[in-house]
Amino acid sequence: MRLYLCEKPSQARDIARVLHANRRGDGCLQGNEVAVTWCVGHLLETAPPDAYDPRYKHWSLEHLPIIPNDWRMVVKAKVASQLKVISHLLRRCTELVIATDADREGEMIAREILERCHYEGPILRLWLSALDDTSIRQALKSLRPGEQTLPLYHSALARSRADWLIGINLSRLFTLLGRRAGYDGQLPVGRVQTPTLRLVVERDRAIASFVASPFWTVDAQLHADDRLFQARWLPPPKSCDEAGRCIDQSVAENAARRLLRAGSARVARNDVECVSEGPPLPFDLGTLQEICSAKLGLGAQDTLNAAQALYETYKATTYPRSDCGYLPDSMLAQAPHVLHALAVSHPAISQRLQHLDPTRRSRAWNDQKITAHHGIIPTAKVIDLSQLSERERAVYALIRARYLAQFLPHHEYLKTQVQLHVGTDQLLARGKQIQVRGWKAVIDETDASEPSEQTQPLPTLTENEAVNIQNAAVNRQRTQPPKSYTEGTLVKAMKTIANQMADPRLKQTLKASVGIGTEATRASIIQGLLDHGYLTKKKRSLVASAPAHTLIEAVPPTVADPVLTALWEQALERIELGQLSVDTFLAKQAAWLVQLVNDHASLALPLPRAKGPACPICRSAMRQRKGRTGSFWSCVRYPVCTGTKSVKVGASHNKAKPSSPRRT
Repeated sequence: MRLYLCEKPSQARDIARVLHANRRGDGCLQGNEVAVTWCVGHLLETAPPDAYDPRYKHWSLEHLPIIPNDWRMVVKAKVASQLKVISHLLRRCTELVIATDADREGEMIAREILERCHYEGPILRLWLSALDDTSIRQALKSLRPGEQTLPLYHSALARSRADWLIGINLSRLFTLLGRRAGYDGQLPVGRVQTPTLRLVVERDRAIASFVASPFWTVDAQLHADDRLFQARWLPPPKSCDEAGRCIDQSVAENAARRLLRAGSARVARNDVECVSEGPPLPFDLGTLQEICSAKLGLGAQDTLNAAQALYETYKATTYPRSDCGYLPDSMLAQAPHVLHALAVSHPAISQRLQHLDPTRRSRAWNDQKITAHHGIIPTAKVIDLSQLSERERAVYALIRARYLAQFLPHHEYLKTQVQLHVGTDQLLARGKQIQVRGWKAVIDETDASEPSEQTQPLPTLTENEAVNIQNAAVNRQRTQPPKSYTEGTLVKAMKTIANQMADPRLKQTLKASVGIGTEATRASIIQGLLDHGYLTKKKRSLVASAPAHTLIEAVPPTVADPVLTALWEQALERIELGQLSVDTFLAKQAAWLVQLVNDHASLALPLPRAKGPACPICRSAMRQRKGRTGSFWSCVRYPVCTGTKSVKVGASHNKAKPSSPRRT
């Protein structure tokens, strides 16, 4: 019997339908010499610290760092019955097909079960990019050898264990140090979440410390060939700041007066460039989250949920957790079928489809650029759009538009720059004239931040031609602070962390394609920070809370360093490529933790002291608790130190009151 192991029941039903496995069994679907079973996400999880030693149930600096020699996995109680079903089926099958999600996390979900159940039979891998029947049939015809995707499991395993090591040890370390300094709260630290939080904290600080500076522009209104257009005065360098802005009001005002007195300007140079822009690539998840945040106001997790539903529930789009926008060359042959399905699903776009060329090969079709997955595109399944929620329809429309754009001509326009002079004063007019709308007929890519004077149509001008000056206005402006992160721009910052590095050596070391987190995890990282109150949303902007600032102040810079985390992600990629072993990676993580704990375990964090007396025994801060006889002061280092004081009389004691302090 061939057994298919899926990640979730819905996925199993889709595959079983194509395999004609229609008989319902205990935790599986059965057919002729075939069975399809499923997990419910991870059935196993890394054991907690007290599974290795009961002492670890209590948080103590003396126990740190906790580094298991022999890693253990425990069964999640809620899904233990399904694991028994899978174990029974593994003993009966002659061949296994891993059919979990086609990524490293999906690989881990399956492989950790196979290790737990000691399965040693043959393994094949089903690699699905879409869950419509046609895509499933094609994938079933090209099953991969199991050993081909085994490195994905090793990478996921290294990631999981590194997250455990850092989360367990550093959360305990800095929470305990915080208590020593009088901070009554947890300071959870994560390998990805803390560097992500630091990005927002630093942006908030940059905004708070920003001091606006005034500068002045001079805009001249010109007239030629029965057309009005605008040109901007170019200030002399000695009157400018580093960004080329005029910071001397009198210089700008004098220039405006000279322009008006002159009454005309003479064309010094007229440069016209024909620009041809190809369509943007189909979406990867990060770009989809960024665009959905900007256009629809959706959070990163909201976008992922919608994309997941389109893929999983409606079979309308391909796999959503992709880090690649390119498409395989072989998929170009499917374009007529996809376009036909789109026309049937949404007759209103039929008129646009008439202008598409299904044989057009945009830069998106490139086998050399494909990673584990390709861009997110519509499938050839005809869908009923009325069944989609408003949010799902909006996300689907964006995905569909990017796909349609691949079959339309380039967007072409004339980009014009006219330099004019009025005596010693220089003017610059910019213009844009669309020649071929092309793919912009389906994608509204209008950039609201693009100045209107750069998109104006300009008259035809020749060198040395005189142009009338109708007006010259001085405008006082102020420099603007950095913009707060939105969920979309934060995803982009996580994804492109290498671009933010000023150090050229670091930039060279860090691959441009490696960020912090992965396409599959960035949304959950941001959502976790929101759920725990470290980030709050004001309209679409993300703002770090007071505890977030406390945490970033408390931990050393290396712990919250996005570059270090990105370098670790790069190491995980090397594991995935078979260039680095899990043991070597984790040994480096462990060595780093040992050094960090040794450097900080004897220190107190620079946090504000709690409002209360000093401990009569160790002089640490105290916090107020409630016991059977009322409130009392207790040392924050309890139970290591049992010093207490009465709230009413301030009497000192060396033993704890009857009530036990709350433990973490």
